[in-house]
Amino acid sequence: MVTVKSVPEGVQAVFPMLVCRSPEAEMNFCAAAFGAIEEVRRPGPDGSPIHIAMRINGAFLVAQSEFPDFFASRAPVADGSSPVVLFVYVPDVDQALERAVAGGATILIPAQDQFWGDRTARILDPGGHVWTVASRIEETTEEQRAKRWSETRERNA
Repeated sequence: MVTVKSVPEGVQAVFPMLVCRSPEAEMNFCAAAFGAIEEVRRPGPDGSPIHIAMRINGAFLVAQSEFPDFFASRAPVADGSSPVVLFVYVPDVDQALERAVAGGATILIPAQDQFWGDRTARILDPGGHVWTVASRIEETTEEQRAKRWSETRERNA
């Protein structure tokens, strides 16, 4: 008897599935901006991809075509109002932002150092998905984070 794992080998139990007007365009953007590596491409009836599985820094995600009649899924409106924000760690935020903008992304929040030790920015990709792009720049303790958070709140009050 063959034992089947409930989660496929090499895939985390929860992963993003990005509904897109063009999975290929999303894959190309993710490859250029974040170094995504394509793993699986499934063509639709006309030969264009309807499903592309990829990895970014080892994390698994899928770009999937819209199927409003079958899955009741639609791509986001490209206005930055997405209810889901994807968080991606990259080796260098500023370089990733340059590549993302060159690939058609819009910067929603410029890169800035955060109290918890990351440098982050927020972008809107050409397909309408919102990403927080981050790099760890400093290891901090819980005490440092609490103190910095309190100072940040006081400055912004």
